[in-house]
Amino acid sequence: MSLIDPRAIIDPSAVLAADVEVGPWSIIGAGVEIGEGTVIGPHVILKGPTRIGKHNRIYQFSSVGEDTPDMKYKGEETRLVIGDHNIIREGVTIHRGTVQDRAETTLGDHNLVMAYAHIGHDSVIGNHCILVNNTALAGHVHVDDWAILSGFTLVHQYCHIGAHSFSGMGTAIGKDVPAFVTVFGNPAEARSMNFEGMRRRGFSEDAIHALRRAYKVVYRQGLTVDQALTQLTEPAALFPEVAVFRDSIQASTRGITR
Repeated sequence: MSLIDPRAIIDPSAVLAADVEVGPWSIIGAGVEIGEGTVIGPHVILKGPTRIGKHNRIYQFSSVGEDTPDMKYKGEETRLVIGDHNIIREGVTIHRGTVQDRAETTLGDHNLVMAYAHIGHDSVIGNHCILVNNTALAGHVHVDDWAILSGFTLVHQYCHIGAHSFSGMGTAIGKDVPAFVTVFGNPAEARSMNFEGMRRRGFSEDAIHALRRAYKVVYRQGLTVDQALTQLTEPAALFPEVAVFRDSIQASTRGITR
């Protein structure tokens, strides 16, 4: 029995592993590669150049690998690369890159992209991230591992979302979010750290307490960013988690959400 529905349209140049499933009325264009164990639902559009790894599932009405509407895009060949074990739910849109940046949009492994979310051109999504319904990432956004963006979160172009961070529902992010920080509101404001997420992922209580103290240094003592970073030197040497928090602040180019 064929795993590809006869009503699907697949370009002869597309490369699909032998056990890839494709539902009815899906369209797979030229330059698309799909790894083993991946399931493409009905009414999905995949446009290349796009490489999709192993054991992904893409649900109905998603548009993956389409040209970006960015005005500077003039039809150059750019890419979308998707890793393994991702779930892309209904109506998701993911655009390829632009040559003015990376020429590639990247989605890592073990991510959940929920219904009607959008990932803009040249964005980089790490591993184990969750983008809840209607989250929208403008172009050039970086989202580090284990970040969670709640429903209707909006992220401005070039923002960097740190590892293990969390946004509340309806948050509008216009500056970088440091690792572990919880933000909420429009415009986004830092409210706390994602302590519950840390506990679920096995962070030690000592590390969590160290991060709690580090958060207070940056957000509660009225210090400038440079002054706060200086005070984090010693705890960062003792706790790798604090070093990740400090480094995410040092690497910011847009300024951090405070």
